[in-house]
Amino acid sequence: MRHLHLGLARADECVTAWVTQHGVTVLRISVGIVFFWFGVLKFFPRLSPAEDLAARTIAALSFGYVPAAVSVPMLAAWECLIGFSLITALFLRPALLLMFAHMSGTITPFVLFPRETWAHFPYAATFEGQYIIKNMVLVSAALVVYAAQRGAKPIEEPASTPVPVAVAPLVALSNAGGGARMRVRN
Repeated sequence: MRHLHLGLARADECVTAWVTQHGVTVLRISVGIVFFWFGVLKFFPRLSPAEDLAARTIAALSFGYVPAAVSVPMLAAWECLIGFSLITALFLRPALLLMFAHMSGTITPFVLFPRETWAHFPYAATFEGQYIIKNMVLVSAALVVYAAQRGAKPIEEPASTPVPVAVAPLVALSNAGGGARMRVRN
């Protein structure tokens, strides 16, 4: 049993070393693929599930001056440019800044079209609302990529982080299978 434990510990160390070395790159390329893919879909009418909402949002934000025939291809090109940059790591900082600007615009339908984004405000989003909410993951990933690109190194969370008493049984249950250890303060 001890040999199994040592083998698992070594495997964990190898995986951790690989993730430490390549994790941000995998994250960057993955987000790039998502952006490029979503952008390409917008070049083909009625293929993107976000096309109509995006066109109406841009029309509302531009007070009707930018029609869908212009805004959707521009948005498609913008998303493809961001995606290509993330995949290739070319012009990464400007692309990430463009991505943050883009993401700030994607949340505006919650204000502009609340009946289309919320089935029951504030806890049940519609399909379109869920499509927007998933952008939090993309923004979080972009923050990690941006920080890494700027030279930031990940830091470990302190092992002594207090866990609320109500969570303690869940922590004990999740650690029952030999997972990570966590101290619980009472």
